[in-house]
Amino acid sequence: MEERFFVHEKGMCDATEVGRGTRIWAFAHVMEGATVGEDCNIGEGCFVETGAIIGNHCTLKNGISVWDKVVLEDYVFLGPNAVLTNDLLPRCRTKKTPDEFLPTLIREGASVGANATIICGVKIGRNAMIGAGAVITRDVPDHAIVIGNPARQYGWSCECGEKMEPSVPCKCGKEYRLRAGRIVEAG
Repeated sequence: MEERFFVHEKGMCDATEVGRGTRIWAFAHVMEGATVGEDCNIGEGCFVETGAIIGNHCTLKNGISVWDKVVLEDYVFLGPNAVLTNDLLPRCRTKKTPDEFLPTLIREGASVGANATIICGVKIGRNAMIGAGAVITRDVPDHAIVIGNPARQYGWSCECGEKMEPSVPCKCGKEYRLRAGRIVEAG
């Protein structure tokens, strides 16, 4: 019988919604009730909680936890040890129910650098680039490059990942315009 997805002998996958071609590596755990799309790579030591949604073609490098109410759209890249949260005011004495957690959305094509921290309740835009070690405390626009703690916008990122200037063609040939503070593809 053909395997639809791969789980390393030292990995654990309790989820039933895992797409074809996905790879789950050693010491990773995907819980029942999580959703993982096709052709994803979930690195060593990752944890995907019940209620988390991972789109198609996503890469989670080693040491990442994706919590309930976190949604990664297609083609999202999370660098090693990137940190996601879902509880803005955590306390040991107070048990919260999942409906009290804040959702986090990382849009299609976004990349999050190693050791970056994403505070819950934010949206990271399409093709945004989050620098290594950045701390994201508010929404990030489509194509924005953000760095620092707290993160501030440094520039604009093309779909291919290169830093680019609006109205100047990128090395890959795509061109974007800045309209009302937002990047839109020219043409």
